[in-house]
Amino acid sequence: MSFEEAYNNYLLYASKRHKKQGFDTLTRNFKNHILPYFINMAVEDLSDIAILEWQDKILKLNFSNGFNKVLYYTFSGFINYCISFNYIKANPLKAVGPFPKKYEIKRYDFYTLKEFNLFVKNVDNPIYKQFFTLMFFTGTRPSEAMALKFSDLQGDYISITKSIHRRGNRDIDTPKNLSSIRRIKIDKRLKYDLLELKNYYIRVYGSNSDYFIFGGTKPLSTTTVDRYKHKACLNANLREITTHQFRHSHATLLLQRGIMINEISRRLGHSKVSTTLDIYTHSDLEQEKRVVNTLNSMRYSFFDTLTRNFKNWISILKHISMF
Repeated sequence: MSFEEAYNNYLLYASKRHKKQGFDTLTRNFKNHILPYFINMAVEDLSDIAILEWQDKILKLNFSNGFNKVLYYTFSGFINYCISFNYIKANPLKAVGPFPKKYEIKRYDFYTLKEFNLFVKNVDNPIYKQFFTLMFFTGTRPSEAMALKFSDLQGDYISITKSIHRRGNRDIDTPKNLSSIRRIKIDKRLKYDLLELKNYYIRVYGSNSDYFIFGGTKPLSTTTVDRYKHKACLNANLREITTHQFRHSHATLLLQRGIMINEISRRLGHSKVSTTLDIYTHSDLEQEKRVVNTLNSMRYSFFDTLTRNFKNWISILKHISMF
């Protein structure tokens, strides 16, 4: 069987086992970075050498370690399918192993509270202003925030039970995973501002429907969100971060204020605390200042005690020598 025919069969299989957004990502990555290298090969002719040559070509493209890992597991899913349906017997990908990792410095940019206040002051539309505010103060993913309706706002809590595709038809879907389904308590100011948005929609549209919190009758457009963000950054003379990095900003804000990591993980909808630790315990100046201040306090306290004792002994020795 040709590699391309096996791939087309795999697409039918995978389409029933992945969410639309995940399936779109899978097909895009496979079509761009795997299929072109093997399209003229029979699937049973896959060998260790062919896999190694593919890895070498991918490595020359200088993708991140994270993206190389995605490509490896995307290819691995296809290989496992081929084994399950007896297209091939051995797994050459497993024999070769994953891509070797290169040294890279991970940087997760974010806004401090001061920077966010400067940014949001320059967002001149109340709907978009509250969209960015909710992400900064709750840590929701952009796709989760865009899918919110007023029925998801109950008392002091918002319920995250769905997300929206950021491309294509903007279909409503389930969240990223089971742990993403959660309730997040919001502050009083945010609750008041969201209810003001609801009253605004009622005045504009003349009914009390279950509107999208951000957009009313339809969710916000991602391109328009990016346009408002870009304009606000220009007006504020502030570096621009991605929409997803407002989520990073929330996690970093809570970490710097000593909130326990397990609570931060729950608010973000991570399945494991280790995921939160891996992503958000990055170094920043505030954390470094805390470390150095703590060490200075310990060191100088010890040094002062030592110096004081030394001076006392010198004084005693001088006093004894007088006799």
